[in-house]
Amino acid sequence: MPLRLTIADDDVLLREGLASLLTSAGIDVVGQAGDADGLLALVAEHRPDIAVVDIRMPPTHTAEGLDAALRIRREYPDVAILLLSAHVDVDHALELLDGGRGVGYLLKSRVTDVAEFVETVRRIAAGASVMDPALVQELVAARRRNDPLEQLSAREREVLTLMAEGLSNAGIGRRLWITEGTVEKHVRSILTKLDLAETADDHRRVRAVILFLDATT
Repeated sequence: MPLRLTIADDDVLLREGLASLLTSAGIDVVGQAGDADGLLALVAEHRPDIAVVDIRMPPTHTAEGLDAALRIRREYPDVAILLLSAHVDVDHALELLDGGRGVGYLLKSRVTDVAEFVETVRRIAAGASVMDPALVQELVAARRRNDPLEQLSAREREVLTLMAEGLSNAGIGRRLWITEGTVEKHVRSILTKLDLAETADDHRRVRAVILFLDATT
């Protein structure tokens, strides 16, 4: 049996072009829709193997396609989903990609190599998860931007590692062969760089260690 597919995109030319391309590759395009309601109706009627969905569709052109895709994933978990987008949108992509197997996210600009696109559709329909390289790069960059530990020097990381092991300032000093006063300076710098507010207790040290453990697990 040929692979059965639905397409949802309010750009008629793109939608028709994709349908023609996929049909020529032996894929059975069982329906096309220009909005989320039309897509949901098609999926309910045909139960395709995969739905190709534009993230932004009428009426607001925000996340109607994504919302429909998430609903399809809940109600018809056997239907694979390929999201198409005009630009990288990490939050939207991750919301669906967190759903597990049989999901994909591609930029529309990637739909240039016909054989590669058809192969991607088949892989997703077979259960693979596919992310656009641009999305991967954005995720890596976002992790770097959001990682407070990136601000620490090599020595400060060593001190924080030993803090996580439960050592006191004196114990850290003995381990690193530096004075306790030097350790105290490193600890103050660490807490400042991690933006942990001054308090009258040791909670800041605990929170610093929690940040460290969270970033390294």
